[in-house]
Amino acid sequence: MRIPVSWLTENLTFPEPRSPEEIAEALTGVGHQVGEVRRIGPVSGPVVVGLVVEVEELTGFKKPIRYCKVEVDEDRVQPIVCGATNFTEGDLVVVALPGAVLPGGFAISARKTYGRLSEGMICSAAELGLGDDQGGILVLPNGIASPGDDATESVLGLDDAVLEMEITADRGYALSVRGLGRDLACALDLPVHDLVAAVDVPPAEGDVWPVEVVDERGCRRFTARRVIGVDPTAPTPWWIRRRLMLAGVRSISLPVDITNYVMLETGQPLHAFDAAKLRGKLVVRRAEAGETLSTLDGVERSLDTGDLIICDDTGPISLAGTMGGASTEVGPRTTDILLEAANWEPSSIARTARRHRLPSEASRRFERGVDPAVTAAALERAAKLLDTYGDGHIHPGRTDVGDPVLPAPMTMPIDLPDRVAGVNYARGVTARRLGQIGCGIEVGTSEDGVPVVTATPPSWRPDLLRPADLAEEVLRLEGYHTIPSTLPPAPPGHGLTRAQRMRRAASRALAEAGYVEVLPFPFVAETVWDDFGLDEDDVRRRTVRVLNPLEADHAQLATTLLPGLLDTLRRNVARGHRDLALFHIGQVTRPGPDRAPVPEVSVTARPTDAELAALAASLPAQPAHVGAVLAGNREVPGWWGAGREASWADAVQAAKTVARAYGVELIVAAAGLAPWHPGRCAELRVGEQLVGHAGELHPRVVDTLGLPKRTCAMELDLDLLPLTEHRPAPPISPYPPVLLDVALVVDSHVPAETVADALRQGGGDLLEDARLFDVYTGAQVGPGKRSLAYALRFRAPDRTLTVEDAVVARDAAVAAAADRCGATLRG
Repeated sequence: MRIPVSWLTENLTFPEPRSPEEIAEALTGVGHQVGEVRRIGPVSGPVVVGLVVEVEELTGFKKPIRYCKVEVDEDRVQPIVCGATNFTEGDLVVVALPGAVLPGGFAISARKTYGRLSEGMICSAAELGLGDDQGGILVLPNGIASPGDDATESVLGLDDAVLEMEITADRGYALSVRGLGRDLACALDLPVHDLVAAVDVPPAEGDVWPVEVVDERGCRRFTARRVIGVDPTAPTPWWIRRRLMLAGVRSISLPVDITNYVMLETGQPLHAFDAAKLRGKLVVRRAEAGETLSTLDGVERSLDTGDLIICDDTGPISLAGTMGGASTEVGPRTTDILLEAANWEPSSIARTARRHRLPSEASRRFERGVDPAVTAAALERAAKLLDTYGDGHIHPGRTDVGDPVLPAPMTMPIDLPDRVAGVNYARGVTARRLGQIGCGIEVGTSEDGVPVVTATPPSWRPDLLRPADLAEEVLRLEGYHTIPSTLPPAPPGHGLTRAQRMRRAASRALAEAGYVEVLPFPFVAETVWDDFGLDEDDVRRRTVRVLNPLEADHAQLATTLLPGLLDTLRRNVARGHRDLALFHIGQVTRPGPDRAPVPEVSVTARPTDAELAALAASLPAQPAHVGAVLAGNREVPGWWGAGREASWADAVQAAKTVARAYGVELIVAAAGLAPWHPGRCAELRVGEQLVGHAGELHPRVVDTLGLPKRTCAMELDLDLLPLTEHRPAPPISPYPPVLLDVALVVDSHVPAETVADALRQGGGDLLEDARLFDVYTGAQVGPGKRSLAYALRFRAPDRTLTVEDAVVARDAAVAAAADRCGATLRG
């Protein structure tokens, strides 16, 4: 919100002058955010009021060009070339004469243009720094000044400044001069002058227009006032136009300008109906299915049954709290005006504005809450302005329907702000500060003899709901800077836990293996389980739904890390990356089949042990997982040779890397689990405990998710990996090894890891390592068979191993493989 400093401080009495920067600092001190302090201008040199005495239209150019003669002083006429067309002879304008410098360092000089000599410039509001409207020349009201008068201060007020305020959602009252001025007075300890209290609201004297409120929950109060005999040609007075201009509001017509002005002044949005176009009584209700409304922006809108609307006998005529309808718009011939001020339910207006993508200054205020007690005063203020400047007559009577609920009194210990802030405030501070914001105050003593204060929040502060809110107001007005910042001493600890150290070790191990850690979006869409091809009874489908999701189509907590990782992989591929290896360590949510309901716990005192136990029991299991995904080349090609595409084996190796960081060995066996390829999926076990899966994703899943061909993935449950207390260093033998190779023929369905385990068991303590280095299928081994070649490393811990000893150990290893896997030595 933009607010001119001169308007904000108009009703405040300063003991000494304050600069705009000091005012901004004072508002910041009481919790408001000032985005910018923008001084108008600067303008230097001769900038005067001019009278257009002659206009000549020049022809032969692609755009309208006018050669004007402007009287800038007695008996002095300046020739000026201008491209604007919104002024005519006899209008007062602002003229920058040669030697003037406008905002942005734009210097004015006499020059020849379009074949004529131009000695100055007729200025628009934007060129003078008064606003953003570049729709034409700034035309001043007749009689405001004489030709040749200085225009910078007395007319334009270019010595002013504008505050760019960023009002938070809980402080809707500050979207007005009234509310922001009150906070400024509190910040500087100045007397508070309520603009609304100064408005004399006469008795209603009957209804001015029949009104029926059908939806009393959506419309808490509806007030109407009528002004007749308005001169439709009456101009908006310059002081209103200037304030609206500086506030970023475009001047349209006197009735519309007055409603906008009063809204900025009091915070109460108003709407003006052309009373001659209304048919019958006004009805406030929810829209019915199939109804439409043409709004003031010229758009025909299909109404939702949740929209609050104002109707007459012809149907909807206004989208309540958001925008009026075109059928009853105040136009250039309107003389009979019905002014409306209402108090609408904030959530209804917020939903309507978002549903129709129609944010407006009115809806912005109603969403945050508007003072329900100000409607009559705001209408009276607007009606009197129309009466004064539009030559109208205020019709007797005022319609006022509804009885809004006003805030109830609250009692709190008078020292609650002191205890919250840890500060001993001076005596009387709590009552004084709450009185400044408009609360009704009664100081007394509780039944226990504790000094208390009973505060009745003002009608314009719907955010004050509990004693803690009142305490915060005292802290805010006293200044957050007065609250000491004391860092509590950190208790002595023992560093990271064993589980934390292990997770960091796993993260380092994957990073050292070439994986990049990412932070995927933690929520998933319900459709992802179908994309993964999960069975209907798969436990991963059993998840927890978020009540207020960041994205409506991603409203479930993840039961696996793969959806987020694969989405991150796809996004990186879309941005040109081809060779990817990503990982993430995080928690997943695994609710059980019989999840306990979440108990309601009071916030007035510490929960009991039983309540804490019930809360803990209602939480779903949240184990820590590690996931990794690969696509493209695992080894990139180059001058050193061809690259190697990532495969299921790399996903299994990533899992082994994590397990090695934990000091455990994984048992790898063939398996089938969605979303992996049924023939390229491995289950990972530690002993008999299943801890995860790894392999290549199913081609159908890859196509559905738009992933690169043969994308691979791995996921481990870190909470199931044992945390060994001691990890002894492996024995290191000082004696040389004996290296032997062996090729074994097995059935094609026998896993290579099973054969390797058999070799290790048969080779005994002398077999230090068995590593698969070749796989062969073809005519030499026969159908349904494959040859697995292993590199065996033998070493003795206490002597130099002879070849004969190594051959004996190798034969024992081959025999064990033959016994367990049906392996035969390849000839």
